[in-house]
Amino acid sequence: MRIGYIVGSLSATSMNRQLADALGTLIPESCEFVEVEIGHLPLYNRDADADYPQVALDFKEKVASLDAVIFVTPEYSRSIPAALKNGLEWGARPWGTSVWAGKPAAVIGRSPGGPGTAMAQQHLRNILAHLDMPAMGQPEAFIQYHEGAIAEDGTIESDELRSILEGFMGSFLAFAGLNEDEAAA
Repeated sequence: MRIGYIVGSLSATSMNRQLADALGTLIPESCEFVEVEIGHLPLYNRDADADYPQVALDFKEKVASLDAVIFVTPEYSRSIPAALKNGLEWGARPWGTSVWAGKPAAVIGRSPGGPGTAMAQQHLRNILAHLDMPAMGQPEAFIQYHEGAIAEDGTIESDELRSILEGFMGSFLAFAGLNEDEAAA
């Protein structure tokens, strides 16, 4: 199974990139965990639909090759980052050629504040519903940043956080269709 992940932040030092790295440590060996980069995409403009840029075609091809997608997003101004919305638009256009439809998805995010990324996640779920992506409803994961919970290399240092992330990933793998035998491999 190929599971893609998209980090909503473009920052190389993003706490959500660190969270994605941590999730990658919980993927069974039978799965491939693949980043789908969004930072190289130009701003979507429907005028490009007539002559889609190669970078957007490559992006769509990578998404199409995935079995499922995890969105790891920060919250910017009570919503999702513009770069993430832009990537979603490129994948959905031109009309009738969306690579998102039917692809199982999960949403998670990390922020310094207590509510985590609850508003961004809700907005993203609304967009995913429109794109016809079945999104895992439970467990939700609004991860509050705590110094030392995740090491720079993605190692999960906090037992409490490890338990939350293991539950999240286990549920998502089952939601995405990975059977127990594959998950144990």
